[in-house]
Amino acid sequence: MTTAAIIGGGVIGGGWAARFLLNGWDVRVFDPDPEAERKIGEVLANARRSLPGLSDVPLPPEGKLSFHADLGDAVAGAAWIQESVPERLDLKLKVYRSIQEACDPQAILGSSTSGFKPSELQEGALRPGQIVVTHPFNPVYLLPLIELVTTPENSPEMIERAKEIMRGLGQFPLHVRKEIDAHIADRFLEAVWREALWLVKDGIATTEEIDEAIRMGFGIRWAQMGLFETYRVAGGEAGMKHFMAQFGPCLSWPWTKLMDVPEFTDELVDLIAGQSDAQSGHHTIRELERIRDNNLVGMMRALKAQNWGAGAVLNTHDAARKPRALPNLETADLSQPILTLSRAVPLDWTDYNGHMTESKYLEAFANSTDRFMEIIGCDADYIANGGSYFTAETHIRHLDETHAGARIRVETQMLLGQGKKLHLFHRMYEGDTLLATGESFLLHVSLETRKPCAPSPAIEAAMARITQAQAGLPYPEGAGSAIRKPA
Repeated sequence: MTTAAIIGGGVIGGGWAARFLLNGWDVRVFDPDPEAERKIGEVLANARRSLPGLSDVPLPPEGKLSFHADLGDAVAGAAWIQESVPERLDLKLKVYRSIQEACDPQAILGSSTSGFKPSELQEGALRPGQIVVTHPFNPVYLLPLIELVTTPENSPEMIERAKEIMRGLGQFPLHVRKEIDAHIADRFLEAVWREALWLVKDGIATTEEIDEAIRMGFGIRWAQMGLFETYRVAGGEAGMKHFMAQFGPCLSWPWTKLMDVPEFTDELVDLIAGQSDAQSGHHTIRELERIRDNNLVGMMRALKAQNWGAGAVLNTHDAARKPRALPNLETADLSQPILTLSRAVPLDWTDYNGHMTESKYLEAFANSTDRFMEIIGCDADYIANGGSYFTAETHIRHLDETHAGARIRVETQMLLGQGKKLHLFHRMYEGDTLLATGESFLLHVSLETRKPCAPSPAIEAAMARITQAQAGLPYPEGAGSAIRKPA
């Protein structure tokens, strides 16, 4: 098991711990704060609920989390060390000296700093080339962007290794090749923040009105298309050149105060804090985090369907972990129900009662049926050549509850596989708990005539092999049942 050391266990450090831990790494945490274990535990609870549901394949088994009172113990043998201590350069340099005295020289030492340049962090270090900036965005366990900022001290091999590790965690490493204060993304955020402060101070808008302007309009556009691509579309058929010609003159108009900062007085702080309390004070921070996570997961899963933006990153991460190989029916143990689905329940699969909604049980069982069809040879190539199975009847029994973040699996027993008929019985589990069963009866059809017909000899042979192997299994309880008529 690969090990990561997390130095500093606040909001960002806790998010890094969750990202590594839920992707199968062992995680060691060093933080002198006596509340660190509780704080990281709360971040982990949110991450366990939301992160696994971004994937349509199972995450690896969760790694081991440990807390260490000695920094040297935490970093010894770690392959990745992530520093997330407060933004004080003297403190960071002191911490790096202690880390490098105890860590593996080949370990990558990444900093979560939002403002310092890597050359500043490398100053006076035992091994400057070991240190890079890996600046994340909160919540670290959900948002993929990592600004990887390097200097000539960092070898190309080390940079590529850092990128590969981050991609393996489902992150998107944006390599910032020329260092600058605050990197790239935070410079945009600072510009928007300054303008927002003026709008509040001058009485133009409240904190809530500014947030509404972002989330009801350009914030959604930016989430899926960024800045320049959004403006390219705004230019119409003539594209970016037309947009620049049309709106370029605005740059000389006094629309913004980006080079000015309002005086940070107690009155301004009280004004903004009061408006923010009125806007969101009825929610606790943990409630706001869960609302944020729900919204992010829903939007990012929608982007997955389009293979766009952050969704494309998630699809790539899924593809790297999706089991490609189908069971070899000649050598596999087919005497027990076959595993046809393993995944976590996404946040957007839950309903107003807080558990998995009815339609998602059907979706999960349909995915299991698709996997079983692949196993017997009715795969994409077979379907492209004109044969497939159509579902004629389905029956689902809901036996227990399951919630967001739960890791579920489906095991499938074939009750009949002969000629054009295929009868499957799916069992859905969380651990040893039987959550639901799904029974499906399918007919093999010709996609040309849309009528039932016999499958290929290879599929017939595969079904015969499974029939023979599963002949000793008892007929499942609930199979063949229907909704009873009221007495």
